[in-house]
Amino acid sequence: MPVIHLMLALAVVFIWGTNFVVIKWGLAEFDPFLFAALRFALCIVPWIFFIPRPAVAWSRLAWFGVLLGAGQFGLLFMAMRADVTPGLASLVMQSQVFFTIGLSMALQGERVTGPQYLALALAVAGISVIGWQSLGSGQASVTPLGLVLLLCAAACWAIANLVARRAGKVNALAFIVWSSPFSLPPLMLLALYFHGWPAMADSLAHASISGWASALWQALGNTLFGFAMWNWLLARYPAATVAPMALLVPVFGMSASAWLLGEPLQAWKLAAAALVIAGLALNFYASQRPARA
Repeated sequence: MPVIHLMLALAVVFIWGTNFVVIKWGLAEFDPFLFAALRFALCIVPWIFFIPRPAVAWSRLAWFGVLLGAGQFGLLFMAMRADVTPGLASLVMQSQVFFTIGLSMALQGERVTGPQYLALALAVAGISVIGWQSLGSGQASVTPLGLVLLLCAAACWAIANLVARRAGKVNALAFIVWSSPFSLPPLMLLALYFHGWPAMADSLAHASISGWASALWQALGNTLFGFAMWNWLLARYPAATVAPMALLVPVFGMSASAWLLGEPLQAWKLAAAALVIAGLALNFYASQRPARA
């Protein structure tokens, strides 16, 4: 991979990792479900008028939009409002890899190798460390509710992955844009139920430039640029060359949160990160072995 393409890959995972800090900034001005709705609204307009609809059934677009919108990001934003720090959120969300594997086994009969079971055990050990700490008195980094919300968000992400996989080889950017309209109805209903229209209208009327920039970055930087560049790289290089870069997402996420928000990186947090990232790396290595055999 040429240096310029390597830098593009690093730029994408840097954006995806540091975006957890940007989310925290946005949640200071918008309620979680409203913030998620703004994210997907900005993924629709004006892009849907220029990007052709992918050759995918409307039902598949609808399922993906609801799972990604209300499921993954709605629950993630709700957790990050007050129940988990951005650094830990960037780490726990990577458990979607193992949810995806489990669902693929249960629904599609995929086989899992011995090293992948070990990878799962490492990741579970890391999440267990976080869960144990969430039960401690005075622990500000994560609460039990925050951990449950994150795991549910990761599970929704995993189900969305399977929906996207069954859609076949389609333009990922177009798939995101055209599924985004289906994210809005459940997110707006949840926002009205949990926050009410007066609070929503007030936050929209009084949001600062920083708040709107955070919402815009969710669509332009994190979603449209990130997915477009990532899939552009995957179309030109083997997955074994590109995919391992994603292991840096929690590294960038935890580092950015520590630097910009002052999130402490205690020994238990670093140990949990080491276990989860080791599990992700081992799973990727194990999944590539049959392809090279």
